[in-house]
Amino acid sequence: MNTTIIPRKNDKSEIIPEKKKKSELVSIWKRLKKNRLAIAGLVILTLIILLAAFANVLFDYNTVVIQQNAAERLQPPSASHWLGTDELGRDILARIVHGARVSIPISFTTILIAAVIGGIIGAIAGYVGKTTDNIIMRIMDIFLAIPGILLSIAIVAALGPSMRNLLIAISIANIPPFARIVRASVLSIRNEEFIEAARAIGANDVRIIFKHIIPNSMAPVIVQATLCIAGSILEIAALSFIGLGIQPPAPEWGAMLSSGRQYIRYAWWICAFPGIAIMLTILSLNLLGDGLRDALDPKLKN
Repeated sequence: MNTTIIPRKNDKSEIIPEKKKKSELVSIWKRLKKNRLAIAGLVILTLIILLAAFANVLFDYNTVVIQQNAAERLQPPSASHWLGTDELGRDILARIVHGARVSIPISFTTILIAAVIGGIIGAIAGYVGKTTDNIIMRIMDIFLAIPGILLSIAIVAALGPSMRNLLIAISIANIPPFARIVRASVLSIRNEEFIEAARAIGANDVRIIFKHIIPNSMAPVIVQATLCIAGSILEIAALSFIGLGIQPPAPEWGAMLSSGRQYIRYAWWICAFPGIAIMLTILSLNLLGDGLRDALDPKLKN
């Protein structure tokens, strides 16, 4: 009698990868929670992002942020204006909160663009190797030889001050670090057994790079991105400070520092509070970046 063997569907085999991924994220979170400074940075950054997200609910953009009020100019911090007013009578707290809606999205966007482009370039250089690697990395070395802020100034000065050109300038300035980090990761894993197995089953180079190599290089990229966002905020503020970034009357932390520096001796709050906003944001990102570096370190895994 002929019998047909019906293969059983192994539900567990389909669940194991997902469970493994979830357990990996849980273990990373547990290690991150042990770092109190990283959690403090995460809390501060979350509060700043929430303030930026609900800026229109808290303060009306036109009447509080843009509209001038000469009768209330240079008012010190008080119950009606918690952080005082600027030289045009505008509420500084409202402008700082709305300024976060400019600095934070631009910084995240520029680093995302730089991480994607730099990651692809670094993956190609590390995987292909030889002449291609030398050509790509020498170009990256040329960019790295130029300070990022000077490169951004040169690009914005050539293209003209605008938000789009600001995005282009800061993104280009941040591509080389990501390319070098991803290349170093690729060089360490391109000869691993799972890469050889992918080649053995006929996977082409493009699939190997995007499906296997880049995902396994994400840990250092995430840490570098967190730290680079802080640098991007500084670059945005610096370019706005010298008049090459966000243009008035739009609120931006660097532009607020620039317009208020002439009043710093007798109206210190105009410069102090935007500077504190920049400092707290960068500090939170640096603390979170250091914590992520420790949490994602494979040597610390159980």
